Amino acid sequence: MSSVRSAGSLGFIRRPWRLLAEASALLIAVVVAFPLYWMVLSAFKPAGEIESSEPRPWTLDPSLDSFRRVFEQNEFGRYFVNSLVVACTVVIASALIAFLAATAVTRFRFRFRTTLLIMFLVAQMVPVEALTIPLFFLMRDFGQLNTLGSLILPHIAFSLPFAIWMLRGFVKAVPQALEEAAYIDGASRSRFLWQILFPLVFPGLVATSVFSFISAWNDFLFAKSFIISDTSQSTLPMALLVFYKPDEPDWGGVMAASTVMTIPVLIFFVLVQRRLVSGLGGAVKD
Repeated sequence: MSSVRSAGSLGFIRRPWRLLAEASALLIAVVVAFPLYWMVLSAFKPAGEIESSEPRPWTLDPSLDSFRRVFEQNEFGRYFVNSLVVACTVVIASALIAFLAATAVTRFRFRFRTTLLIMFLVAQMVPVEALTIPLFFLMRDFGQLNTLGSLILPHIAFSLPFAIWMLRGFVKAVPQALEEAAYIDGASRSRFLWQILFPLVFPGLVATSVFSFISAWNDFLFAKSFIISDTSQSTLPMALLVFYKPDEPDWGGVMAASTVMTIPVLIFFVLVQRRLVSGLGGAVKD
């Protein structure tokens, strides 16, 4: 009886802290989600309400004029396709390269392996802005300016350090005995790599792919720096400049274009959310 009372009192003591934690999480979620809500709301507001000196977090007269101006842009479809090509190429290429690299640094013993891993970590710490000018000259020397390659290659390079470090934990978690058993059964190294190891680390690949996709899809810095004169190679973030004019910015068009840009990211996230959760859980566990 005393144990029941002690358990009940312990639960009573813990409950206020649990309520405080839940309230804090809810408050943080509201703060994080509010800019997204304001963006979507502004996309549906008429021009008069957007430019009003008394902004309100609601509208009684929603309008699709801002979305109409976005889709009436002649190059908007091309921008969307370019962004899709860049993001998908970065996701696929970085995932495959990171998988092979993580397998190599985990399964093989070679000199300077630890040094190589530290270099990956150091490369991830370098600010992207500090490398923009050197990358510009590098892309110019390679003849990649005003091409989608000037956007794909840097994003692959910046995605690899994080992906390799994360996948290294998944590859390391696969027992060495499983690999030895596969070789005893006659499996070649390539067959073990793609038919056994690859499915086991696939949740980690999905988790890294989400970050690679978001980074490539929302990139504005490289798109502004490397696509100088050929607007046919521009991506969706560059479409925002069509509506932003220093003397007379079209905030409704900016918000509508930003909302349209967000939709593919949300769709991609919904499609991979289960594997993303398991992948992040595996990374934390490791």
